[in-house]
Amino acid sequence: MTSIAENLEKAATRIRSAAEEAGRDAQGVRLLAVSKTKPASMLREAAGAGQTAFGENYIQEALEKIEALSDLPDLEWHLIGPLQSNKTRLVAEHFHWVHSIDRAKVARRLSEQRPEGMTPLNLCIQVNIDDEPSKSGVRPEEVPGLAQALSGLEGCRLRGLMAIPDPANPPPVQRERFRELAGLLAEVRRGVDNEDLDTLSMGMSDDLEAAIAEGATILRLGTALFGPRDYEAQ
Repeated sequence: MTSIAENLEKAATRIRSAAEEAGRDAQGVRLLAVSKTKPASMLREAAGAGQTAFGENYIQEALEKIEALSDLPDLEWHLIGPLQSNKTRLVAEHFHWVHSIDRAKVARRLSEQRPEGMTPLNLCIQVNIDDEPSKSGVRPEEVPGLAQALSGLEGCRLRGLMAIPDPANPPPVQRERFRELAGLLAEVRRGVDNEDLDTLSMGMSDDLEAAIAEGATILRLGTALFGPRDYEAQ
């Protein structure tokens, strides 16, 4: 079995190669280690290899890991799963990013509940780019209006867009979906006075090359770093 450090290096090599192929600077692409279902010990191993940003889907599981790794103050915690209104205070108090915003109400609660003295919480609007009934996120045509509603929140900063395209899409369609998300971000930039709109959270272990080619700035990698999720391996 390869170590997490080796997997991180392999991922970094893929990112560099994809960025070079796309004519981009690899420094403009961040790796977010998606660690849901994985124990805190594995995250500690990844942190020891230099990884600082971790993505979690489940709030309670994330809070347990945040506590277990509280001796590592430089870690950055990203919520990438759905967020219900009754859980916003916990997220506002403990996370640095939320990638799954699909309602103005949730964003307003996060802003109001962000503790004084903490930097603003970074937000991405989740877009249901394939219009899948089982997926969270807003329809593409709803993005500009929601972005406008989120602008000006004191405790939060709207940073960009996130999407999880259908993994069954063939590579050309993957590229098309990522291109659509990049186009949506460009549209939002034209309509909202916000210099912080710099983020495209898109691309995972199987499609990171396509995502980088279309402008991804945050890649959410789990399997490539930690192996199958625990329930997938059983």
